[in-house]
Amino acid sequence: MNDKHGLLTQPIGRVLMNMTLPNLLGILTVLGSSLVDMFFIGKLGTEPLAAISFTFPVTLVISSIVIGIGAGLSTNLGRLIGSGNQQTAKVFLFDVICITFTIISVLCLIGLMFIDPLFTLLGANSDILLLIHDYMIYAFLGAPFLALLMVGNQALRATGDTKPPAQIMMSAAIVNIILDPILIFGVGPIPAMGLKGAAIATTVSWLVALSVSGYLILIKRELVKFAPFCRARLVKNWRSLAHIARPAALMNMINPIANGVLMAMLARVDHASVAAFGTGVKIESVLLIVVMALSSSLSPFIAQNLGAGQPQRAKQALLMSLKFVLIFQSLLYIPLLFSVDFLTGLFTDDPQVVKGLSFYLTFLPLAYGPLGMVIVFANSLNAYHQPVTSLLINLTRLFLIMLPLAALGLAIGGETGLMLALPITNTIMGAACYYMATRVSEPTLAQRRHAADAVIE
Repeated sequence: MNDKHGLLTQPIGRVLMNMTLPNLLGILTVLGSSLVDMFFIGKLGTEPLAAISFTFPVTLVISSIVIGIGAGLSTNLGRLIGSGNQQTAKVFLFDVICITFTIISVLCLIGLMFIDPLFTLLGANSDILLLIHDYMIYAFLGAPFLALLMVGNQALRATGDTKPPAQIMMSAAIVNIILDPILIFGVGPIPAMGLKGAAIATTVSWLVALSVSGYLILIKRELVKFAPFCRARLVKNWRSLAHIARPAALMNMINPIANGVLMAMLARVDHASVAAFGTGVKIESVLLIVVMALSSSLSPFIAQNLGAGQPQRAKQALLMSLKFVLIFQSLLYIPLLFSVDFLTGLFTDDPQVVKGLSFYLTFLPLAYGPLGMVIVFANSLNAYHQPVTSLLINLTRLFLIMLPLAALGLAIGGETGLMLALPITNTIMGAACYYMATRVSEPTLAQRRHAADAVIE
């Protein structure tokens, strides 16, 4: 049994901690870099801050597709590694890399052609559209490289080694933080480029990180085996990937879609409300970094143990993780409550934006514990080969509960009424997810084949 990183034999808590800490550091630096973007863009004024907020749903849709592909990759690689099929895993990774680059490149080309109608639909006016153009042209051009970077890092995590992906993302964050002020505001002969400069800085940072990732995967670790074109193999690997990737991508995609709907609702109030909500979403990502880091570690842990025929160990790790995120996020709310004024002052001095952002940071984090449970459980279901259940959980949370409550809240209490719908929804769904986690089990082979056929059809 190949268990280099102890996923199959060592104490669960210790293994998850060893995997999560590097993930945490990597995610923290990336999100910190994103907040640095927001900080510098906020210095340009409320309109640029609103413009960048409008781009979040679109950029998150693209990254959600890649996250879905990464979930399918992680689950399949984890099971192949856990069962000792190393060579098959290398060919599978090669096929996934080719598929990923093709899909994201096509989507970005379509996005470039429809920038105006897309963001007009989201509620951006003509002045905001000019700023969005400056940002999205470079964001779309760089997205295929980000996709390869994310897939490569997910492959490294699937082996149980989370340190290299963290180091790679840290390098990207450092490059971005250095370039941001230079390109946004200009230095010496370099002109001030505003939002365009922020997009260029981010794209360059992705390319630097991708070069490091490619060296590790292709040369140092030799995780990829180049294979000649074979239709039967590609179809087989696509079916295995799609069984997890399609529902997982949809699951991650509906979150930015829901945020886009919420922003469209808020745009009817004013653009200050959009700026406050968009900034709050960015800060929320940082406040949930432990949840995201643990979730990234838990999926390959569960996949490898299920592949090795150890379902009880997998379920024990899941329940342990759910309890941890509930306690951790609840305790984190206490220092956050005393930091609201400081955080809002970092990003804006517009009184309307300050008011909306202060409300967001005061009330929404109350339910980050239950929200963390939803995130961890939904992602873990991919490792259990139950991606459709994961998708249904998020569809229920966002479209059957959150958006109707948000519309009702907006009608009754305006911007604050809409925001209160989010913690109420997350509390309900967190409790439901823990109940389902106590009863989760791996589907039979026949059930998995039936689900896979349904996904492909």
